Amino acid sequence: MKNNRIVLAITGASGAVYGLRLCEELIKTGCEPTLLISKAGFQVLKEETGLDWQGEAAEVTAKVREQFAGSGLAPMYFADDDFMAPFASGSSAPAAMVICPCTMGTVGRVAAGLSSTLIERTADVMLKERRPLVLVPRETPLSEIHLENLLKLARAGARIVPAMPAFYHQPESVDDLVNFMVGKVLDQLGVEHSLFKRWGDSGDQGIGTGDR
Repeated sequence: MKNNRIVLAITGASGAVYGLRLCEELIKTGCEPTLLISKAGFQVLKEETGLDWQGEAAEVTAKVREQFAGSGLAPMYFADDDFMAPFASGSSAPAAMVICPCTMGTVGRVAAGLSSTLIERTADVMLKERRPLVLVPRETPLSEIHLENLLKLARAGARIVPAMPAFYHQPESVDDLVNFMVGKVLDQLGVEHSLFKRWGDSGDQGIGTGDR
């Protein structure tokens, strides 16, 4: 990547903890994350984590800095209606963008090329500038419309990383499951990490390797 600026968007799908953990890890690895949160994202964040970050941009920025104060450089924050943010233009596109978690509504609007919010506009910029756009959808079951939209985005260059934790690394906690997914996202960004044990690292062949 030409720079280490990464835009991280949290939308209203379940799994806000994925976005928070990813932000922490990006900071630790020397990246400069910029945080975007949709209206529904704020609501789910409060419901699932107890973090009430709703408010004006200055208020949210203060809460974000407090949350990540122990991780190093605090992420920047822009309101989802702030189209004066630099990355709303292709001339100042970040190195990559991750939408984690990503609602099917966001998937549909990005697939349709809509730019009614800063999250949607930034995703549009990433696609048109051929920069990495990673989507972490969290929905089940998936309708035919969902699948068509995801396929459309994959064909346009987006990388689809569904929130599907694995179990071959023998997770012992929810944190282990979260770390696995965050590690998979970091893999797509080319960011080194040690968040989970990779297949084969144990020195054996695992279970079920003969028939797949």
